[in-house]
Amino acid sequence: MTNWLPDLSAGSGPLYQRLADSIESDIDRGVIGVGAKLPPQRDLAYDIGTTVGTVGRAYQLLRERGLVSGEVGRGTYVLGQRPEEAKAELLEPSEQGTRFIDAPSGKLRFDSTAAPDIGQDAVIAEMLSRTAQDHPHEISSYTRDFPERWSEAGSRWLGRNSYRPALDSIVPTLGTHAAVMAAIAALTTPGDYVAFEHLTYSQISRSAGLIGRRTALVASDDEGIDPDDFVRVCAQKHPKMMFLMPTAKNPTLVTLSAERRKAIARVAREFNVVLIEDDLYGDLTDDPTPLLAEYAPERTIVAGGLSKSVAAGVRGGWLACPPAYRHRIRVAHKMMTGGLPFLLAEVGSRLVLSGQASDIRRRCIAEVGARIAIVRETLAGFEFKAKDSVPFVWLTLPEPWLSGTFKQACLEHGVLIDDEDEFKAGRSEQVFHAVRFGVSQPRQRKDVAGGVTVIRRLLEEGRAGYDSFS
Repeated sequence: MTNWLPDLSAGSGPLYQRLADSIESDIDRGVIGVGAKLPPQRDLAYDIGTTVGTVGRAYQLLRERGLVSGEVGRGTYVLGQRPEEAKAELLEPSEQGTRFIDAPSGKLRFDSTAAPDIGQDAVIAEMLSRTAQDHPHEISSYTRDFPERWSEAGSRWLGRNSYRPALDSIVPTLGTHAAVMAAIAALTTPGDYVAFEHLTYSQISRSAGLIGRRTALVASDDEGIDPDDFVRVCAQKHPKMMFLMPTAKNPTLVTLSAERRKAIARVAREFNVVLIEDDLYGDLTDDPTPLLAEYAPERTIVAGGLSKSVAAGVRGGWLACPPAYRHRIRVAHKMMTGGLPFLLAEVGSRLVLSGQASDIRRRCIAEVGARIAIVRETLAGFEFKAKDSVPFVWLTLPEPWLSGTFKQACLEHGVLIDDEDEFKAGRSEQVFHAVRFGVSQPRQRKDVAGGVTVIRRLLEEGRAGYDSFS
């Protein structure tokens, strides 16, 4: 190439990453054609005013992305352009998503799935008081030591079916989100791909984007993740990790079969991908399917916590990982969060070890079940997915409703819900015409009934009952 220079004015991060991104963008747009030879590293370094090592690192990143090939003495050549659907996967989601940063007052909160208020405050207050009395010095200082009882609590809480993580695999964390992000930060580097389904808990992909990780989208069907598409993504993008929710996935409620889990484990092993298994909602179910960690224990990290089943404000969480990863993840968690507060870690552990967390979980599940029964009765005749123990509903919208328009209509009628875009991990061309709403945050069941009645009325009236002229 003779008259080409990369545009390094856009993007962020290290220069080598911006250089690789610029070359990748020009390959996607056809500016650099198939078979084209990239400039020699020394020449390009001179032209853009950097070191040969920086250019070499950028070229290596392009090779890892499957975009170029290089041979000593011959140079670096473009392998080919990807199809349009693959290009869309490179675009990161917005940092904020579609929710309000500050929720409007006076609205029914159907946009949250935190544990319902079933009177757990009294138990937590007692735990807080007792912890303050027993550990006054630890509360007044930074957390330097992690007592074994915190790992015991994590092992007990994350254990489900026949899965029982060992104590030397546990990392106590500031909630499940922090657990997942600590694992991503510890085991990947800026520019690496992390794989996600098109629809998932997308705040992880947004957070990963903030620390320089890239999103690769894996297709799903009615049974969950498509193993064949996972192979495609691994071959093309070489993701270092994959985030998934195998049981009661947010927002679609799909649970992967044992066969799918075995297939995903097999692909991950073949392509050396670390799996992050978010079992936050699975913890609320009685699903007997073995956890993904049982099929690929050497490469699976299981994350969970108390937010959906006990109390979100306690911020209790743990992850279980292969012991070789434990120290790195603990360090990354401290760097990402500033450190684990002794008070919260001790209270969360006491709740679990005393058995009171399990008791609160049973009561929360019963309350959620009563509220889901209201949904089933009120929305009879409409298409939706719900589980009696899981605090959200995935509602398919009838014609002519669009997801965003229906969300806005609900807002104007006093109900906050989430449209499908809130759960897209990247810029996806897939359209689902569906919304998710939670039932756990309204204080009383009558409030749930009132909000679901609003939703039904809008579904029945269609666009004839709502229009926006703003």
